[in-house]
Amino acid sequence: MPSSVFRFKKFEVEQGRCAMKVNTDGVLLGAWKNKGDATHILDIGTGTGVIALMMAQGNEGAQIDAIDIDEEAWRQAKENFGHSPWAERLTAFHSSLQNFLPNRKYDLIISNPPYFVNDFKSHRHQRNVARHGIELDYDDLLIGIKHLLSEEGKALLILPVANFPLFREKTTLRGLFVTTTTEVVAVKGMDPYVLMIQVERINSGTEKSTITIKKEDNTFTEAYKQLTRDFYLNF
Repeated sequence: MPSSVFRFKKFEVEQGRCAMKVNTDGVLLGAWKNKGDATHILDIGTGTGVIALMMAQGNEGAQIDAIDIDEEAWRQAKENFGHSPWAERLTAFHSSLQNFLPNRKYDLIISNPPYFVNDFKSHRHQRNVARHGIELDYDDLLIGIKHLLSEEGKALLILPVANFPLFREKTTLRGLFVTTTTEVVAVKGMDPYVLMIQVERINSGTEKSTITIKKEDNTFTEAYKQLTRDFYLNF
């Protein structure tokens, strides 16, 4: 029977009870813009807790809160936090974003939100909640971000390219602005499939870039290895 543990260089993630396992998109987001001066970080929809753990590794001294509406995911993340080198800086909350009422603002909010809007749904409710906008649509996500983000804070998200026009429209309506986009290409020569996005309260224009995960020969690009090498064992 295969192991349900995903091992990184400085921590491990047990994922056997989570609907959504550790995946490339989550690790990309966790590695992107990871090192900074954030002191309070919020991970929305933490799942296994992998992104929160990556934030703890890359932001020394930062306090990281992580929320998930799914009880099994919350318990899994809580256990993963407790077994990590940064247990004292990581706190998991069993809560929806809509009901999360902390006594602080966050200078960094990060989320790998439900991907599919009005898309085909499976028969597994837990997986549907994790993958579709059932419990957390873009409006609720942006309302929560605006309420919890500090004045100079930043929010980092990853979205399907096809969903970006709708997301950007809703962002503008909430008085928030997309200030950075990084297109993610799975294999060189293909179209980008997701965007990593930075959202702020201040409109400073949009900086654009692209990262490609693999070359045509299916080996990893240097850019991808450089971005993720602090975390993946094989880099």
